[in-house]
Amino acid sequence: MNKVIVCFLTLILWGCAQKPEESTSAKAEQSIPVVLERVAPPNWWVGMKNQELQLMVKHPNIADYFPSVAYKGVSLLSFDKGDSPNYVFLNLKISAAALPGELLLRFKHGDGRVLESTYVLKSRNDEERSYRGFNTKDAIYLITPDRFANANPENDSLKTLREQGIDRENAYKRHGGDIEGIIRSLDYIQDMGFTAVWPSPLLTNDMKESSYHGYAITDYYQVDPRFGTLDTYKALSSALRKRGMKLIMDQVANHCGLNHWWMSDLPFRNWINNQENFEKHRSEWNGETVLLTNHRRTVNQDPYASKHDQLLNEEGWFVATMPDLNQRNPFLAKYLIQNSIWWVETLHLGGIRQDTYPYPNKDFMSQWAKAIMREYPNFSIVGEEWSYNPLLIAYWQSGAKNKDGYESNLPSTMDFAMQRTIVQALMEEEAWDKGLVKLYEGLANDFAYANPKAIMCFLDNHDMSRIHTQLKGSVAKTKMALSYLLVLPRIPQIYYGTEILMDDFDKPGDHGLIRSDFPGGWQGDKKNAFTGVGLSKQQKEMQLFVKKLLQYRKNSEAIAEGETVHFAPHDGVYVLFRIAKEELVMHVINKNTTAKELSLDRFKELNLEGRRFRNILTEEKGQWSTQLKVPANSSVILTTKLN
Repeated sequence: MNKVIVCFLTLILWGCAQKPEESTSAKAEQSIPVVLERVAPPNWWVGMKNQELQLMVKHPNIADYFPSVAYKGVSLLSFDKGDSPNYVFLNLKISAAALPGELLLRFKHGDGRVLESTYVLKSRNDEERSYRGFNTKDAIYLITPDRFANANPENDSLKTLREQGIDRENAYKRHGGDIEGIIRSLDYIQDMGFTAVWPSPLLTNDMKESSYHGYAITDYYQVDPRFGTLDTYKALSSALRKRGMKLIMDQVANHCGLNHWWMSDLPFRNWINNQENFEKHRSEWNGETVLLTNHRRTVNQDPYASKHDQLLNEEGWFVATMPDLNQRNPFLAKYLIQNSIWWVETLHLGGIRQDTYPYPNKDFMSQWAKAIMREYPNFSIVGEEWSYNPLLIAYWQSGAKNKDGYESNLPSTMDFAMQRTIVQALMEEEAWDKGLVKLYEGLANDFAYANPKAIMCFLDNHDMSRIHTQLKGSVAKTKMALSYLLVLPRIPQIYYGTEILMDDFDKPGDHGLIRSDFPGGWQGDKKNAFTGVGLSKQQKEMQLFVKKLLQYRKNSEAIAEGETVHFAPHDGVYVLFRIAKEELVMHVINKNTTAKELSLDRFKELNLEGRRFRNILTEEKGQWSTQLKVPANSSVILTTKLN
């Protein structure tokens, strides 16, 4: 009996002597391998210049767990919980010593449960680390993927998504174009002379209707399955690189789609702008409970702008179905920056086009561009600034000497000012110079730009009437516009179908009509722009016109890098030269209804007399003497490169 009592007391004393943590660990840990609901970014790379990485982890009640990381060269610096208990943000450092592999993420609960998940670190491809962006040597082909070519009818409609079916007769329904359709069309695109492809966003837009355009993103890391898969997207990029061409990704940092997965459980109380009002009325949402933007983009530069106007531009929703993201939240800011870098690295991109550039917080946009350009110094980013004032466009380009000291870090902006100038100049008929001074003075505005050659210029895009419509159906003026665009000191972008005179005459400006199907992109199409079957004589001539200009441009140092000299319009004729070493390109627009004899005396400073030339469009060769005859109502492009 005494031995029993002694043993019992010994056990009690031994138990009391144990440390609290050992006592807790005595509870058997339940290590549970799990697939976390979401981890973003879904993977990362070793060897990045910025060694810091923030992981957004979403999982039921994950904030109740204590995280840790086990991997050589990777350390967990800190972690932050969201306002929602279902989010935690892990701040990691991936040192230069870290190797590719799978690191272990552990989340330990107070009751002993441990959730374990792996996270992949990849190696980078040394041969492709330079990530050279688009530049003046490139010509960019803008595509609305849903309307370009349908190579895989099996992914046209998916039961898992809100918008069902396709209807090619309805301009606002999905039509079925996909990434594979673009891949199969690359022979045509390259043969035309384009060197870069810019598809409008290809990420998931799980919206109830009108989701074909891609600008209401509901998952920033998922390819819309109606367009294809991530592997298909990678295949497009790979196919372009093999051809020496580039892929430009259209991104949206200002807003997301109303059905984005996080809208049902927002990480923080200030994740989106006007969030309180949205959540208050979520159950009876009708789109009228949020403030819409005032579209006053000039508040970014205006020294007199009221705070009211500034905030409404930045915080107002673009439309009621596109929640406005609050980039002042540092976790969202990091999320968006890392998302962009993830896509650059994953797809080996040749550039980014950023939508609605003046609407987000402009300090964030500066940091966003800076982070990307720091990682990829030879990269290209173009921001959409829909303004017709060159001063506003110039403000956003890196290197601008802005009075407020703002540095955008943005290499390129979109030249809406030149787009409108070209249209106005070609439509003007009454002025003594037939409107051509508008072109002359429009180009003279280049003094305002830090780097005018890096600006992206265009004649039309997915948001405005086709150029053939804007020019009232004039084929001659459309040719003038295209030839001028392609010799300017700019990076040119051409919208799909412009080369075959696609139009929106039936309802000018209607977005659905502007984004009509490209003929031949669907099996059974009676017209086929890829082969020329069914195209009119004018359409074929325009296609060949564009092809000749683009093919010449690809190998023209004068157009890509040369000096620009132009002469004031005279008697309805405007002349512009591009010059580099022995190559000289002369572009002439004659808006008269009669041919003009152009005296070369005006151009003596360029030493033209006696030089041989070739007409790029007709292949005719000749020698400059004292006169040059220019046909009526046309543009002429001559070069000193004879072959």
